[in-house]
Amino acid sequence: MAVYAKSFEQFAEFQAKDSSELYYFLSKRVVEDNELMEIISEIPLSQPKPNLFYASMHYLVSKSDSILRSYYPSLTDNPLPVEESFESFKEFALKHKKDLLELFHTKLVQTNEVRRASYLYPMLLSISEKTNKPLSLIEIGTSAGLLLCLDAYNYEYKEVNESLKIENDPDSIIIQSENKGEKLPSTINSKLKINNRVGIDLNIVDLNNQNDYEWMLALIWPEHSQRRRQFIEASKIANGIKKELYEGDLVELLPDIIESASSENQIVLFHTHVANQFPMELKKRFEELLKELSTTRPIYHIYNNMYDANLHQDYFENGKVFEEKNLEKPDGHGRWFYWS
Repeated sequence: MAVYAKSFEQFAEFQAKDSSELYYFLSKRVVEDNELMEIISEIPLSQPKPNLFYASMHYLVSKSDSILRSYYPSLTDNPLPVEESFESFKEFALKHKKDLLELFHTKLVQTNEVRRASYLYPMLLSISEKTNKPLSLIEIGTSAGLLLCLDAYNYEYKEVNESLKIENDPDSIIIQSENKGEKLPSTINSKLKINNRVGIDLNIVDLNNQNDYEWMLALIWPEHSQRRRQFIEASKIANGIKKELYEGDLVELLPDIIESASSENQIVLFHTHVANQFPMELKKRFEELLKELSTTRPIYHIYNNMYDANLHQDYFENGKVFEEKNLEKPDGHGRWFYWS
């Protein structure tokens, strides 16, 4: 139980603090409650326990008429004080223990954080300009594929005392983020050309399926109304953009996907906040596969949370890997990043 308690303590201090008042408060109380920790111990080892637990509760509460709804800013306009929420929270969890256990073993933590496009967008533009080729995108852990459509969104970057606006479609959403690093390159004003969009996931999310859609909303923290609005709007946009989503093992699927990509395109493979769930053996197999595949054509690899929290851009060619960027850890929800 000590390991599980530590995961909630770290979640509280390094993720929920100053971001979710409800989850921060609950995490402090959950670790002191043996009955709740007993339920939490049933969450599969491969999943981040706080995230799956709170998303499961959020999902069930959203479908109920419980008094607990009154503490969720996502479910009421005037939430009650979080300091009064724990007893109702525990009572609901114990009452719905069977439903929670089912969700633990049928659902995954696989958010589509649209705001992460804010730091992926300039990286992809730089690669496109450097190679002078349109891109063929491959996303690992694609979920519903919203990040594959990042060229359809608009951007507004805060840099020191300046505001930089990028308009790709006047009717699209605006993704706002702060660049706390060096000034973004002039390529940020270029048009990004993407010819192919491919996503791979062990569990593809179908946003036309109401249960899948509601689960994705439940993964968004209660206070994060902007994240929720952006997800809803991005879902509508992404539904109208052609992409191929494959369900299965990335090591098995990747060779055929890369082989079938046109030589006119530059392959860019990316994943955010996914590789931390890879066992070490898979990480090594994945990297060796990229080296092997790069003997026939060069591949860019953008990622974080594989060995550290920084944002990396590697270049694979002729079986060798070259590190091109190593950016300081960005915010998990894309609120800020550090360009260099």
